[in-house]
Amino acid sequence: MPADAPPGSPNGPRRFSSGPFKGRTLRQHIMRRLILVLPLSMLMIVLAKSGMMDRLLDRYTFKQTSWFDDTSLVQHLRLTVTHNGMTGDRPDCLLFVVNGDSPPTGTLIDVMQKHSGSCPNPDGSLPKLFTLRVDRTGQRVDTDQGTPGLFHPIPQ
Repeated sequence: MPADAPPGSPNGPRRFSSGPFKGRTLRQHIMRRLILVLPLSMLMIVLAKSGMMDRLLDRYTFKQTSWFDDTSLVQHLRLTVTHNGMTGDRPDCLLFVVNGDSPPTGTLIDVMQKHSGSCPNPDGSLPKLFTLRVDRTGQRVDTDQGTPGLFHPIPQ
């Protein structure tokens, strides 16, 4: 196969003669796409496995009004307590029990450790790890981890 074969000749590689791929072979087009897509895919997998995507999503979606939405607040706290080292459990193995009778300046949330399903030691128990006290109006979270009943700010 001669290297100087004109495009479209039966002796050389078939090249696109029009459109966005003009002057490239199908093989060149596929290789260019792979060179772009594979590193980006690997980067996304690494970011997802490291938890970075969860933290970026939380930073983007958790707004000032989210402090008054229990679902958003629990999701934010789930990421916070697992990423700052307060617990070594997986986020899906934690249960957050919100005390609905608490005032907005001191909402109490019990953090329990699940022992069911795919979580470690599936015996069905729910041991309490610690309590979080959330000041929704002041946007502050305290914990009694290590000192039951005595609250201090959560580690950042």
